[in-house]
Amino acid sequence: MTHTRRRSRRSALLVPSAALAVLAAAGCAGQPSVTVPTPSSETAAYCGDLHKALPKTVVGLERSDPGPDSVLTAGWGDGAIVLRCGVPRPVKMDDAQSKGVDADGVNWLLEQRDDAGPRFTTTYRKAYVEVTLGVEYAHDITPLSAFAVPVEETVPESL
Repeated sequence: MTHTRRRSRRSALLVPSAALAVLAAAGCAGQPSVTVPTPSSETAAYCGDLHKALPKTVVGLERSDPGPDSVLTAGWGDGAIVLRCGVPRPVKMDDAQSKGVDADGVNWLLEQRDDAGPRFTTTYRKAYVEVTLGVEYAHDITPLSAFAVPVEETVPESL
């Protein structure tokens, strides 16, 4: 006995149109999406001030904030550089072997991520500011210089 499966013409038409809808939505998104931190109201106030002070360009990349729209996040170069303010204290800060860098007077914890660019988080500040860089900046902290003055002016030291 032989069974022949017939796909209904209606279901065959739904699959491509559903795929087109997904592609259309993805194409409209344009900007990368990031998780918005949920800091205390005091920390959020520092972050709001920082957001206003952030530069329009970083290493030649235009500002293009990720979604969802928030004063706690900012971006440059369509996701090449992403800043989040008010993130939780990284566990890595408890590791005496962790690496840090100083960029124009602001101290940052360095975390190397597998298959991604580095992540930096401010240290000794009343709000933790995290900057992730694309892989093209794997060995380059130059973008951090653009954040030194805004961080120093808006996020007080915690020591």
